[in-house]
Amino acid sequence: MFAAIRGTRIYFDVNGAGLVPQGNAMVERPVAFVIHGGPGGDHSGFKPGFDGLTDSMQLVYFDHRGQGRSDKGDPSLYTLDENVEDMEALRRHLGIGPIVSLGTSYGGMVAMAHAARYPAAVSQLILCVTASHHGFIPAAQDFIASHGTPAQRDACAMLWAGAFASDADMRHFYEVMAPLYSVRHDPLAAQAVRGRGILSPEPINRAFGPDGFLRTYDLRPELQHITAPTLILAGAHDWICPPRFSEEIHALIPGSRYHLFDNASHSLRGDVPEGLRAAITGFVANTL
Repeated sequence: MFAAIRGTRIYFDVNGAGLVPQGNAMVERPVAFVIHGGPGGDHSGFKPGFDGLTDSMQLVYFDHRGQGRSDKGDPSLYTLDENVEDMEALRRHLGIGPIVSLGTSYGGMVAMAHAARYPAAVSQLILCVTASHHGFIPAAQDFIASHGTPAQRDACAMLWAGAFASDADMRHFYEVMAPLYSVRHDPLAAQAVRGRGILSPEPINRAFGPDGFLRTYDLRPELQHITAPTLILAGAHDWICPPRFSEEIHALIPGSRYHLFDNASHSLRGDVPEGLRAAITGFVANTL
């Protein structure tokens, strides 16, 4: 399905019922926006891993502009600020009240900014393996320089240079880096996820390249404006958004909750799927 908003078309998909029978009444479930990372990826990596969440909420998946199945449009608009405005426009287009905002990695950056700029639009905020400012990039560069294999250092050099020229370049990057993204790395499972995803080089180049917007972004001054109950989830072995960045977010969002998964890296969905779903559903149920 497509929503024509803000001069483009955003692809979205819905999983789970929003209105369910319970005895002699119909009960409305909370609606969660599932916000994908990258940039340059799509929503497909959350399927089927998040299907279990539909027992307690309705999920709205969507692809950022220029990514996945959404229209390409003007590449100069492939920015965090535009993604935030698209997300809010999609919420209004669908006629949804305050949402559960569930952002992972770059999606967490979008979710944070959206919750700070549109606090009345968010009922609960869940931030997975993310960072609130550009400092995560030099930290990741240092990690790869010290711990990466030669192939991983070469792959990351393309990321830092904003030099992905094709879908194949991005697939090679994720193939080489996969063992760092998950402590339970399963090559066949990872290949399947990559195979069904749509990868877009332009958005990731515009984010991570030398002049990329992620090189200078800083949401820390805005986090005080977040009013929604907030859960922050991190993986102890995360190479690109280490736990200290989640701890920093926790310190800056009043009343937030923080949970560290000891045996996980950046892919919480792959490393601790049951624990992740339990943390999300428990938090939403207890903060309604």
